[in-house]
Amino acid sequence: MIIGGVYISFGAVLETWRASAYNAHRIGPFVQDNVSVSRRNVLRGLHFQQPGGQGKLVNAIRGSVFDVVVDVRVGSPSFGQWIGAELSDENGFQLYIPSGFAHGFVTLSDEAVFSYKCTAYYAPETERTVRWDDPTIAVDWPCGAPILAPKDATAPTLAEIPRELLPAYFPAPR
Repeated sequence: MIIGGVYISFGAVLETWRASAYNAHRIGPFVQDNVSVSRRNVLRGLHFQQPGGQGKLVNAIRGSVFDVVVDVRVGSPSFGQWIGAELSDENGFQLYIPSGFAHGFVTLSDEAVFSYKCTAYYAPETERTVRWDDPTIAVDWPCGAPILAPKDATAPTLAEIPRELLPAYFPAPR
């Protein structure tokens, strides 16, 4: 879900959380906020937590990123499919990544300050990473040679991750 901000010529106001609005879409509750700072072409991801998934509401406070979400839920009709959106301080968009989806982004501006509101605490022992350039997912990243952390550069493809380490898909009741 992408949510927009409000901008005016002499400044900016961006409401990043209102319980009544977000709860109506079953977004939240949140227990942890994180901020990362990255320079141009830094690519972070594709990360998820399993067990104990983590939903994230993300936005670029400063600069611009291309944000990507991949469905990694075993049995999901959209397993292995991705969506991407540009999030920036100019467009004010936010993106919600539900538990069960991998998340990553690449910085498009000289520097980006990126905010995460999380529905579960970060648990490094359950963090999983899917290779950013997995050919079966085929994310169309808008950069040629990204700057990667070692854990992202050496991550397995989705097919190489044992199924028991991936979240399960549970269809919504009708």
